[in-house]
Amino acid sequence: MWKVVGAAMIAVAAIGMAGCRTAAVYDVVDAPVVGPADGRKLSSEQVRNAIIRAGTGLGWQVREVQPFLLEGTLHLRSHMARVNIPYSTERYSIVYKESDNLQYDGKMIHSNYNGWVQNLDKAIKANLAYP
Repeated sequence: MWKVVGAAMIAVAAIGMAGCRTAAVYDVVDAPVVGPADGRKLSSEQVRNAIIRAGTGLGWQVREVQPFLLEGTLHLRSHMARVNIPYSTERYSIVYKESDNLQYDGKMIHSNYNGWVQNLDKAIKANLAYP
């Protein structure tokens, strides 16, 4: 009997560990555009270019969908993540759009996705500081 209980506990633990690889979708919402240390206000073109540089530097394909809206797509191995990046001279956001092979269920997604978005956000901030 203890073997059956032990096997069941191992199976439950394995299922639980598999679930640990997902997390709530991380969006960046209305992050402030902080430009150079000298206080210069950035133009919309400078913000756009900083976002594109940040994304392409990390392997994202970034394209303009319409004025003040970029779309970023990242392909890694068998995974694909796509985000919308609305921006202005004051704020920008990084918002989940769609994905393939990332276990997205409407709320939760593979935890690697959140790391990719956080890295993109950091790169955008860095590129805004040095346009």
